[in-house]
Amino acid sequence: MSLTMAPEIVRTEVLIIGAGASGLRAAIELAARGKECLVIGKRQHGDAHTGWAAGGINASFGHRDPEDRWQLHAADTIREGHFICRPEAVEFLAREAPERVLELQEWGCDFALTEDGRIDQRYFGAQCFRRTCFVGDRTGRAILQTLVSRAETLQVPWRENIYITALLTDGRDGRVCGAAGLDLERRRPVVFAAGAVLLAAGGYTSIFGRTTSRRNENTADAVALACRAGAVLRDMEMVQFHPTGMVAPEEMSGRLVTEAVRGEGGRLFNADGERFMSRFAPEEMELAARDVVARAIFEEIESGRGTPSGAVLLDISHVDSDTVRERLPGMVARFAEYGIDITRQPMEVAPTAHYAMGGIRVDFADGATSLPGLFAAGEATSGLHGANRLGGNSLAETVVFGRRVGIHLAELETRLPSDGTVEALSRDHLKFLDDLSRSEGRRRPGELIQKLGRILDERCGILRDGDGLRHGVEEVAALREESADLLVSWEDLPQALDLRCMLPCAEAMLRSALERRESRGAHFRRDFPETDSRQEKNILCREGGDGVLEFSTEPVPEISEEIRSALEERRILEYGHLE
Repeated sequence: MSLTMAPEIVRTEVLIIGAGASGLRAAIELAARGKECLVIGKRQHGDAHTGWAAGGINASFGHRDPEDRWQLHAADTIREGHFICRPEAVEFLAREAPERVLELQEWGCDFALTEDGRIDQRYFGAQCFRRTCFVGDRTGRAILQTLVSRAETLQVPWRENIYITALLTDGRDGRVCGAAGLDLERRRPVVFAAGAVLLAAGGYTSIFGRTTSRRNENTADAVALACRAGAVLRDMEMVQFHPTGMVAPEEMSGRLVTEAVRGEGGRLFNADGERFMSRFAPEEMELAARDVVARAIFEEIESGRGTPSGAVLLDISHVDSDTVRERLPGMVARFAEYGIDITRQPMEVAPTAHYAMGGIRVDFADGATSLPGLFAAGEATSGLHGANRLGGNSLAETVVFGRRVGIHLAELETRLPSDGTVEALSRDHLKFLDDLSRSEGRRRPGELIQKLGRILDERCGILRDGDGLRHGVEEVAALREESADLLVSWEDLPQALDLRCMLPCAEAMLRSALERRESRGAHFRRDFPETDSRQEKNILCREGGDGVLEFSTEPVPEISEEIRSALEERRILEYGHLE
């Protein structure tokens, strides 16, 4: 096979890389305002990682708890982000989420309703009130389907099975003016000429061996593309480990067991039958912050109080079985496939890499990155969640900031490069892709991806230390040398490209974790177990001219008085009704 054929050239005012909720919401806004755009995704259209966000979307309606308000939502987000969230981003999210959720309902998303017909809300961890709106335990899927349908109504154009492998930048001013990649279905190179590019291609948790992501998603595409082009990354060390992932069967290992199980009253027990969260978070119990619950489970397993499978038990059998089937139908069905009736039996669960809180540095007002012409939204970005993300905030993030960047791009004056310009800019890269597709080395890409996953699980997982992180940097460097000796067929090529994204991302994460000599939220260092107030800052990373990563820091802006007052209220989750 050869990729030396002339590339297909596609022109569009705005190129949106990523067909999940962030990209689709931006495209909907652009289409509604009459701006041309094109949405492209690596998978089939409508099959994005958004669909796996099961439990709900946060909005401070106060339908169940009338005292709730946006300022308390912001306060919970900043507190659980351990005070390194960008306050302006948090305020945008908390203020605008209710309107975006109502908009989704208007477009057909069938949220659960209260007895009086308002959108229902459930508890999620570390939130002082019930503010998580939901569609059973398939909220992400319902939102994604709603956005796909809305985009189709507005005749938003899309391309599926497209793997973007490089951003194109104009050598005169560094402006991003397009992208290059492969049409995986037609086996042909494709080049896009664009007036602006939006990266909405997700995070990087698939670099871990145990992850909630499926193969070929969250493979660090967005951060690798941005970093190679010269954009600044932020807080790459901050990765959320979800407390509850499946452990069996092997093919489902790491797959998410939604926080909604605990939000509906699920309890955690170790192998000795002890409800161990009473030792770690006696007030919040199972609904403590995700980093707290994940570390607690990890410590129980590491201390020998786990099951033979290396897990703890999540039990919701004490809740009325009809209620469980109504509110958690997806979990009931999934475990039933493997002979477990969760209305009667506990589930075995263990922590799993779930969400990248680090990513591309953006201005949250409009999604602009440090490069002209390049924008980003969703999990590809950093700054909203700080050191620990509240469950339910990720779906809210997609529609709030997808709309915001869409508004800005609709008003932006764009100029498209000529076909000749993008063809010339992409020529060397397409030659590289052709050479890669015909590599005849000794290492299979999938083998090296698995090896990388084991390195990250061991060196940069839930508990970290300086020695382990330094060893991890050395091991990733050695793995990068091995990756120069790949054996690649067409079937292997996507994995080879994934590996090319994962390796620099892994280095950035390990080295950022070395830079942060403290424990804060999801980043816990055994050698620096305390939080250091002097490190209440963001860690920046960019690739220098010689390809070496360079690090610096930036201060976190002041929190507004309105949110600071809400933080001082110190409201505590009312857990009692679940007992």
